[in-house]
Amino acid sequence: MHNKNAPLTRVERSLAPDELIVTKTDVAGKIRYANRTFYKFAGYTPAECIGVQHNIIRHPEMPRAVFKLLWDTIKGGDEIFAYVNNRAKNGDHYWVLAHVTPNFGANKSIIGYHSNRRAPNHDVIREHIQPLYTQLLKIERSAGSPKDALAAGEKHVLDLLRSKNMSFNELMFALGV
Repeated sequence: MHNKNAPLTRVERSLAPDELIVTKTDVAGKIRYANRTFYKFAGYTPAECIGVQHNIIRHPEMPRAVFKLLWDTIKGGDEIFAYVNNRAKNGDHYWVLAHVTPNFGANKSIIGYHSNRRAPNHDVIREHIQPLYTQLLKIERSAGSPKDALAAGEKHVLDLLRSKNMSFNELMFALGV
């Protein structure tokens, strides 16, 4: 189903300004719902996605530290905005500005997550996000183990946020989401 070894095509798919990708997952990140736009960009069918981890569309050039920050934020009950590069089934990619929120049940516990993704600001990606993500990937890839890679990437992001006296969401908005 998900071929992590499929070659990257370096072909970018772009969302139109009025397109919105929507997914809902359970607390473990398995897809429970996706809209037609998701399937159009991801290149998968509903049968290939429902009940499968959302990381089926994870691009190998996305820093793990960004996903750790995302998961830590939403598991803590807060929303997050983040630029994400996704990988389609055929190896194409598509950048999105993701807004991920927890869904709460009647007893106020988190029962899943909801993500809306829209067309990103490509100037922000080119000028700020790609350089940051390239730096994070370099840090992560130079670490001795996956655990050390994640810790080093996370430290870099947190140090950056501390130096700017901003949260991650504040940084995203300061860049012009």
